[in-house]
Amino acid sequence: MIVDTLIHAGWIIPVEPPFDTLKHHSLVIQDGLIIDLLPTELATQRYQGTVVEHLENHVLLPGLINSHTHAAMSLMRGIADDLPLMDWLQNHIWPLEHQWMSEEFVKDGTDLAIAEMLRGGTTCFNDMYFFPDVTAQQAQQAGIRATVGLIVIDFPTVWAKDSDEYLSKGLTLTEQLRDSELCSTAFAPHAPYTVSDAPLQKIAAYAKQLQRPVHIHIHETAHEIEQAIEQTGKRPLQRLQELGLVNEHLIAVHATQLTDAEISLLAEAGATIVHCPESNLKLASGFCPVARCLNAGVNVALGTDGAASNNDLDMFGEMRTAALLAKAVANDASAVSAMTALRMATINGAKALGLADVCGSLSIGKAADVIAIDLSQLETQPLYDPVSHIVYAASRQQVTDVWVAGQRLLKNRELTTINLTELMIKIAAWQQRLAEK
Repeated sequence: MIVDTLIHAGWIIPVEPPFDTLKHHSLVIQDGLIIDLLPTELATQRYQGTVVEHLENHVLLPGLINSHTHAAMSLMRGIADDLPLMDWLQNHIWPLEHQWMSEEFVKDGTDLAIAEMLRGGTTCFNDMYFFPDVTAQQAQQAGIRATVGLIVIDFPTVWAKDSDEYLSKGLTLTEQLRDSELCSTAFAPHAPYTVSDAPLQKIAAYAKQLQRPVHIHIHETAHEIEQAIEQTGKRPLQRLQELGLVNEHLIAVHATQLTDAEISLLAEAGATIVHCPESNLKLASGFCPVARCLNAGVNVALGTDGAASNNDLDMFGEMRTAALLAKAVANDASAVSAMTALRMATINGAKALGLADVCGSLSIGKAADVIAIDLSQLETQPLYDPVSHIVYAASRQQVTDVWVAGQRLLKNRELTTINLTELMIKIAAWQQRLAEK
């Protein structure tokens, strides 16, 4: 049988059944889908590929899923470092956004983020930012998978004047992307302290009607909890529950301040927590109790946050930090294993975004969102366990090739859909503008 692409690999880690690392196996891709996964000896007998890749020193993984980003904020990488969250936001980031926010800012910042993510093995990202229509446009142009957040916030910005306009524009974009193979939408109220009850209630109703995720920062810092109790007499999660938002659609980002009762609530509701360990550490926001959440049955995914608070979009670094930090917080070296961290960066993210039938594992019938990692380099030798090396030793620079829906977006470390030279010129111009603040 002649197929589009046949990839022979040293190892394949499907993430979902079979759970084991498969040695000397091949992936068969046709019309953007995985149609077979089998030993290489059998693959060479059964299939002929229009394109055949021999990657005997590589491991194939499902593409990584960055479940919380502010992609365009990559243009502010390194601005106002080493400050606590509210000082960083109110006195530095928000004033810069007020001055510079535009479609051009989002377009160029998103391109920068997509280029960085693809080179680091990320094939899908869940975004929250202004001009989500531009983010979707750039994602589709580059060929990466994305869930774009329909931002809602109480105060006016260049994107919308009030919550009704934010929602109206979001619903219009949802309809426009209805038939997109790469882009979907999620409601994205910024946080409980920036969105009032009425729009949150509307979002709860729309999310139920349209079966869309609700992507929100929640319980990010102790200060947020204290302020909420002073103003409302309630912890933010309690308020969201009373407004009808704590259910299987909820994507709760950060969640560093959780009681046992709140963890049980999230588990029973079928909600997702997106853990952003490096951003939380950098802003001293606190520690998400990942092991307790996983043990309770909460779906925990991984995100980088924006490059302005991380300062990179490196999911390899995020996996490593998540695994190590969870061990320290739980005082248990087995708290989050390498395989658990890998699942948090792949299938758990897909579940959060309602994409588990599409991506997140190398399963027959799913989209061919695939990355190849070269494990032959000195830094990953000797090789005993590929999963361990991916989480604890490998770097994103070892990602050599990336496919999304069968389209090759990174070939031998070279981007195929983004002109890096032109992009770098645009980024240099933005650097000059923002430095003159």
